[in-house]
Amino acid sequence: MNTTTINLQEEYHKTEIAKILNLLDEELIGLAPVKSRIREIAALLLIDKLRQSVGITSAHPGLHMSFTGSPGTGKTTVGLKMADILYQLGYSKKGHLLTVTRDDLVGQYIGHTAPKTKEVLKKAMGGVLFIDEAYYLYKPDNERDYGSEAIEILLQVMENQRDDLVVILAGYKEPMDKFYESNPGLSSRIANHIDFPDYSVNELLQISKLMLQDQQYQLTNDAEIALGQYIAKRKEKPLFANARSIKNALDRARMRQANRIFDSRGQILTKKELVHLEAQDILQSTIFK
Repeated sequence: MNTTTINLQEEYHKTEIAKILNLLDEELIGLAPVKSRIREIAALLLIDKLRQSVGITSAHPGLHMSFTGSPGTGKTTVGLKMADILYQLGYSKKGHLLTVTRDDLVGQYIGHTAPKTKEVLKKAMGGVLFIDEAYYLYKPDNERDYGSEAIEILLQVMENQRDDLVVILAGYKEPMDKFYESNPGLSSRIANHIDFPDYSVNELLQISKLMLQDQQYQLTNDAEIALGQYIAKRKEKPLFANARSIKNALDRARMRQANRIFDSRGQILTKKELVHLEAQDILQSTIFK
């Protein structure tokens, strides 16, 4: 009987996966189901490597992924962390992530799509190709659309060069579900489907504070209450983009603070006044009118 032993803790820290997963926890508020799934994938890949190291035959794990959810929910950030994990474990030779959209892959005339798609794939080789709003690749109502050609090339590479490239397809959940229904060959090659939930009001408030902290701003107590009210109302509006919408709102609040201070020129300013955002800086948003 083979008595080969492995120090799991030692192997775990050697790959720096713990560091990456901890950063994922620190940098992203909420997203508990997403973080849990990434940990599961990381665990599977680590154990697969350990099995190989002691001569246990193991099938190559499916690494292509689908990230679905609203904009601003951290899909690209998680994609970057996933690229790091794959690199640390030796499943990715270069560890880079290349983000593209339909325009980077699909041409406008016959003979244009194949070279465009192949050039993108060439750049992505050895790393992760992140295709945002991937459902735009397929337009069944347009007979002259060349997106299907890009999909066919993508399918071949996903199947035949799995050791050289990991593909992450991302976008809104409903159109992505329809996209997979229309392309069963593509769906069958995706081993990991991860849904990114919308952030709660409290989570978005925490994200706001982190964003402001990075730029050395603070909310007064009244401003924090006003921002919570703003977030609750904004979430009910169309085209809400989670953290992205909140970042835009904070940029506007900083601009209002600057204008407020500028209009009161002549007074002596303190550091506190330069740092603090007041409730009026938040409440001037049109959403409250």
